[in-house]
Amino acid sequence: MYNPEEFDKQKTKVLKYILYKKRTENEIRTKFITSIEENLLEDIIEYLKEAKYIDDKEYIRKTVNEFEALKNLSIKEIKYKLLTKGLNKNDIEDYIYENKEVLEEYETKSASNIIYKKSNSLEEQEIKQYLLKKGYKIENINKAMQEI
Repeated sequence: MYNPEEFDKQKTKVLKYILYKKRTENEIRTKFITSIEENLLEDIIEYLKEAKYIDDKEYIRKTVNEFEALKNLSIKEIKYKLLTKGLNKNDIEDYIYENKEVLEEYETKSASNIIYKKSNSLEEQEIKQYLLKKGYKIENINKAMQEI
């Protein structure tokens, strides 16, 4: 067993890492797996989850909101980016399902932005192919093309 001072010292190290930038549970595990003893790391993670410093569902919500504000992505691209952070696939899919309407609107708007930007240099069919390759749904592409 480890002593309380060690727990506090390592917890502070992990907290600094989290407070610098929001992290997923998986990112924390990956970062500290070699430098903090496994049982100690598990206890620190549990403590930080209870204290709401680590909340993967909240991380998903905030990250998707950032994407909506700053990027043009398909729902598939959002899902892929979240999966690369080591987030639970079911949590991601639950979020997407629960926010389906908003995300479909966002995807259509993103497609419209891309169509508008590319319409000077590419034909309509080429733009459609580009969007399909990026994971956009055909119905959202068509809706976006009608709106332009």
